[in-house]
Amino acid sequence: MDVVRIDQWLCAARLYKSRTQARDACLGGHVKVNGVPVKPSQDVKVGDEVRATAPRGLFIGKVLSVADKRLSAPLARALYDDQSPPPPPKEERMPRRDRGAGRPTKQERRALLKFRGDEE
Repeated sequence: MDVVRIDQWLCAARLYKSRTQARDACLGGHVKVNGVPVKPSQDVKVGDEVRATAPRGLFIGKVLSVADKRLSAPLARALYDDQSPPPPPKEERMPRRDRGAGRPTKQERRALLKFRGDEE
């Protein structure tokens, strides 16, 4: 097997949970092979560069092997060389108070309002 449909490969590589999701991403213009937006029936071969906006984030990879059936996670990772940028840092969450600490003091309440942007 030298070539396989891009929607089948995306599903086999576990970038999308189903072939239908991979097809919809291709039709929506979220998948590019060698810099060109592709249809789901486009063939992909070893050496192609795939860029996709997957549920886990931006994926950029080089095809090392092709498969048309969904594989286990370790085997799926062997299908491509992942060149994706690292994910952005997580946003700072609301400060948490210890459980059972009682009501916030006036100083803590003002700090919380200032943090939320609801200053008095």
